Amino acid sequence: MTFKQRIAGHEPMLGTFVKTPHPHIVEVLASSGLDCLCLDAEHAPFDRRDLDLCILAARAASMPVIVRPPSSANEQILNALDCGADGVLVPHIRSAEEARAVAKAAHYGAGGRGYAGSSRAAGYGSVAIPDHLANSAARSIVIAQIEDLEALDQIDAIAAIEGIDALFIGRIDLTIALDCTDPDDPKVVEALDLIIAAAKNSGRPVGMFTSKPTDAAIWRDKGVSLFLLGSDHGFLKSGAASLRQQFGT
Repeated sequence: MTFKQRIAGHEPMLGTFVKTPHPHIVEVLASSGLDCLCLDAEHAPFDRRDLDLCILAARAASMPVIVRPPSSANEQILNALDCGADGVLVPHIRSAEEARAVAKAAHYGAGGRGYAGSSRAAGYGSVAIPDHLANSAARSIVIAQIEDLEALDQIDAIAAIEGIDALFIGRIDLTIALDCTDPDDPKVVEALDLIIAAAKNSGRPVGMFTSKPTDAAIWRDKGVSLFLLGSDHGFLKSGAASLRQQFGT
């Protein structure tokens, strides 16, 4: 079963964000038992070469990998997919028009993703055009990140756009947008419930980040299936703190 099929089937999955632009981090985390990794090029200094090497490491370990690009620009989506990422988690999708545009940019067709048979995704020229088109359609995932107040006003329309495979809740950005400082503020929770309801109405899977992994069970019961929790930076810090505590003074 492909990663896209697992997401479409609302299978509970756990991944993490990768903030360090180095393939060794991906290689280590690929043996951790997680379901997927997300290279965070929005909030960490990934350039094209970094993404290329990290995606290569993930593919070598058969670890599903998605990229959160710095923007929804067509070239950002194209680069991630040509390098062989399983999909993109596109930040700040505010309207149905934006959702439609990123879905188009991630798939081949008139006005859509530019074709290059020389890419890793196309087997460096070893895959025939019809086969690559079919493989890409069956494999490429487009996840719309919902984190702005404007998106809440159009959430049903965004969730219904063909080519959007899932919604992802940017909980902290939503918290700030709602003029809150606590992601558990009732105003924030109300917004999260609104997004989840829209995803359910359109049959779309929904994912989220929560700073408290123990809360995942609560959100699973509400319908969330994809969790991207923590990061390599967090693992380093918590591991070092644990070592300090075990060592004593």
